[in-house]
Amino acid sequence: MKRLSYLLPLLLVALLMAACGKKKYSIPAKSVEYEEQAVTYPDYNDVTIPPNIAPLNFMLREKAATELVVVYKGDKGGELVTGGGEDLKVKIDTTEWRALLQANKGADVTVTVYAHMPGGWRKYKSHKLSVAEEDIDPYLSYRLIEPGYVLYRQLGLYQRNLTNWTEAIIYENTRTYEEDNNHCINCHNYQNYSTKNMLFHVRANHGGTVLVMDGKARKVQIQGDSLLASGVYPSWHPKKNLVAISTNKTGQVFHIKHPEKIEVMDEASDLLLYDADKNEVRVVLDSSTELETFPCWSPDGNWLYYCVATDPIDHTLPDSLQSTMMVQYENLHYDVKRLSFDLQTLQFGEPETVIDCSTRGRSASFPRISPDGRYLLYAEGDYGQFHIWHRSSDLFVKDLSNDSIYPLTEANSPDVDSYHSWSSNGRWIVFSTRRMDGNYTRPFITYFDSEGRSRKAFCLPQEDPEQNIMLLKSYNVPELTKDAVRVTPSALRRCIYDSDGEKAKYISR
Repeated sequence: MKRLSYLLPLLLVALLMAACGKKKYSIPAKSVEYEEQAVTYPDYNDVTIPPNIAPLNFMLREKAATELVVVYKGDKGGELVTGGGEDLKVKIDTTEWRALLQANKGADVTVTVYAHMPGGWRKYKSHKLSVAEEDIDPYLSYRLIEPGYVLYRQLGLYQRNLTNWTEAIIYENTRTYEEDNNHCINCHNYQNYSTKNMLFHVRANHGGTVLVMDGKARKVQIQGDSLLASGVYPSWHPKKNLVAISTNKTGQVFHIKHPEKIEVMDEASDLLLYDADKNEVRVVLDSSTELETFPCWSPDGNWLYYCVATDPIDHTLPDSLQSTMMVQYENLHYDVKRLSFDLQTLQFGEPETVIDCSTRGRSASFPRISPDGRYLLYAEGDYGQFHIWHRSSDLFVKDLSNDSIYPLTEANSPDVDSYHSWSSNGRWIVFSTRRMDGNYTRPFITYFDSEGRSRKAFCLPQEDPEQNIMLLKSYNVPELTKDAVRVTPSALRRCIYDSDGEKAKYISR
């Protein structure tokens, strides 16, 4: 008790010093009106945001400025005055920000930027932040990976709390390169926006599929002589512990003159159904003339959507995959189809075409169905299915209630817009894009309204707004969840390193 009584005054002094050290900003008494909006990084001007999102910290791109003052004023009340020093970075108090957004749900917040220039204060034209009524799911998981093309080194899966700055490690392979232990981690997936049941794949050393069910991790081997290859792209069934998985033989080649550096194609691909309770796997589709990939369940579990293309490869030729990729890669076009599914018998119906891209000379990838079952969100590009490398790739939606198809114009960009996921309430979409620099994928967020229209997308906010310039890694496969991952990195590491994994039993059709 004596020690505690001694420490309390010191703690109080430290808190008071921290409070006193926080600079107070005030609105300049005199300023010159400027007709243009401030140029900021990231661009958060006139965007629609969730009421529970972390502060949209930014930096001003104006070299002559020496200080900033920023005023946030809510239509329903509340005012927040903050600013930035010589680094021109605005870092907003989280508590004040949260209170302002909660008070202005369904309304606008007017943002006015003042910059101190050599001739005095400049007042930029104000912009709006529209605060939606609906929250976004608080957790976003992703892989961070260097933009290498042949070899990979340190990488991992991470989870960010979108309401603050906390980023947690789900699992990392190694902090330094180790020849005997280095392995790739990819294709993380969750059941019903919850981390209660999840999975991801491990490639190369210590390979296998890691399943986490009710907080317990185990490794399985979804491969065998009767299967094309191991499992790749997964999708959890919403009502039963079944996972639809594609199995792919993938190759890549490099362009010499083409502005897009790399091309990735499948030599072959099939669809599988894995029963996580029984550790059994069976083939769903394995056509010798078609390439099936990217499975996705409908929210009611009655339909399995997937992408499919006619196989263009002449398999009698040596190195047929590489030869085709170098010559015919632009002729590969994927459509979206679906199969009906009977949960009682585990039987599938016949394929139905949902989106015909191939007859238009276009190609689809990553089908995802909105939580209400009405909208099919997908990426569409000029060719192929590895749209994370294709600048022609944009987000498109099909309204399944009336069969209309249209691009998400407000959210798309001239650069790559590809992998995407819905929020559990269907009002937010997170997707990967290279629009910031053309090289690294960053997660962007767009609002999706009740009429099926998007809003201007904004970048994942960071505590230091310069992080997306300094972090030389790509965000890969952004997935939203309602809760945090429950299993620890150490438990996952033991699962991966200490077990070869139980081989799944193959069940013939």
